[in-house]
Order: sequence, then structure tokens, then C-alpha cells
Amino acid sequence: MLVTAVVVAFILNVATGLPMKEAFLVEAIVSATDPVAVVSTMRRLSAPQRLVTLVDAESLFNDGTAALVFVVAVAALGVEPPSFGAAAAQFTVGLIGSIAIGAISGFLISRVLKSTSEHLIELTLTLLVAYGTYLVADLLHQSGIIASVVAGIVLGTYGRREGLSPRAQEAIDVVWEFLSYVLTGAAFLLVGIAIPLGALAAAAISIAWGVAAVFIGRAIVVYGMLGGASALAGRLGRGPSLPLAWLHVMNWTGLRGAVATALALSIPPGTPDRELLQGVAFGIVLFTLLVQGTTAGRVIRWAGVQRDDDAQAAT
Repeated sequence: MLVTAVVVAFILNVATGLPMKEAFLVEAIVSATDPVAVVSTMRRLSAPQRLVTLVDAESLFNDGTAALVFVVAVAALGVEPPSFGAAAAQFTVGLIGSIAIGAISGFLISRVLKSTSEHLIELTLTLLVAYGTYLVADLLHQSGIIASVVAGIVLGTYGRREGLSPRAQEAIDVVWEFLSYVLTGAAFLLVGIAIPLGALAAAAISIAWGVAAVFIGRAIVVYGMLGGASALAGRLGRGPSLPLAWLHVMNWTGLRGAVATALALSIPPGTPDRELLQGVAFGIVLFTLLVQGTTAGRVIRWAGVQRDDDAQAAT
């Protein structure tokens, strides 16, 4: 995400003349991926579960990282912007603090779960750790998104193994799947409501360059960093390397959505070129949803990604 942010900010600055600080703010907004629609398509097409996990997990941690980078980018536009060292320290402290809050919350709730076998109480505790962790982290000026993700990981591994009853596990899977469905639908509805056509028209050229920059940054990360690291790990015997077909799918499924829209709307009033920055961010979000989101199934088929049942039959 950070690599993409730098690449896109540089291209926007050179191609459109947008000041570097404002260009970096735009990329901080649109750097977080939101592959909800793509993940549902992958599951419908029986894509390998490992690929689905990679795409889904990337968005979880990118959302929190994007929120932290957004705070730093907004501060950089202030009257007295922080130095690079101060900005890096702010980001690092926020990241470590958020992870610590999430880990502690997940561990404490996991211990509480061991004291009861009532599935309704256990389900209520999972709701508490999700939203309570976010509120606590936000109150302490940390990233609620990262804290909630870490708390969920701890609860889903340690807590599920140590404290959750089998009946509670089934109830949690069903209820949270339903909540995810409802909230995702509401989020995409808000995306449509929040995007003004006038702002898109005024920022059309910048949007075009922004979309191109996002594709370039995404390709560098997926094929260069992820593909290179995967190939190296495979040669060193550290694990199986990622198939090239998977890299094609991951490169195309870097959608932007609700998180980017929420960050764009939260740009403080009085920020220089606020409407232009929002227009560029909204345009990139809309393009990824309408173009990449609607063609994800075709790309998965074109790439020749092996279905889970085909892979099992081959073995």
C-alpha cells in the first residue's frame, strides 16, 4: 500500500501538476483495496480458498494502514506540517499501538469465553470485541480498523480453539455472514449516494491519470514485490510459490470502495483543492467498481485459475 501511494502520488504530481502533498493525500485515500464483490465472485466460481484468503486479507490490513497514512497526509497539509521523522514516528506508533490494543482485546474476550458455554452469550461477546475494540482504539487516537482486525484474528484462532463451543461457532459464522452481507450492501449504497457527478466531470483528466497510476502501482506491487518474494520463497523451500494466474487475478482485483469513499468524505473543510481531491478519489473508486468489479469473473476464467474441486481431483 505504501509503495502504491508513492507511485501514484508521483505520477499525479508530474502528469497533472497537483502538489505532491495533495497527490499523496489522494493516494492515501484510494490505496486501500475493497474486494468484497470480487471475493463473492471467486467463491461462486469455486476459486482456490488460499487465493480468496490472500485477496480478502490484503484488504483488511490495507484498510487500517490507509487510515493511518490518511491521518499523516492530512497533517502534512496543515499550517505546520510534521517533519518526515515525526510523520514516520506517528505512523509507527499508531501501527504498534493498534496491534497491541487488538491483541489484548482478543485475548481478554477469549479468556471470558472459557467461562460460559451459552452460545448466545458467546455470540454477544464477539459483537462486543468487534465494535468495542474499534471504539477503544479510536478513543486512544489509534487505528480502530487495525485493532479490530487483530482482535478478530486472535479470537478466531486462540479464542476459537480455547473457548468457543461448537454450537457458538456455527451461530457466529451464520450471524456474521449475514451482518457482512447487510453492511456491505449499505456501504455500496452510500458510495453511490456520496459520488457527485459534477465533481467527477471537473476532475476528469486527473481521474484518468489517477486510474493509470493505480494500475501501474498495483502491477509493481503484485508482479514485482509479491511475485518476486513468492518465487524466492519457493526456491528457498520456504513454501509454494504463487502461480502466475493468481498474480493476474490479484492484480485486477485491487478494487476501491467504501473505505476510500469514507476517507474522501472526511477530508477536513478548508483543505486546499478539497473538491478536486474528492472528485479524483470518487472517480477512481467508481472506475474500479464498474470496470474491474464487473469483469472480475471473466479475468478469473481467462487466467485459468484452477477450481478447488479440480485441484482436489488432480491430487
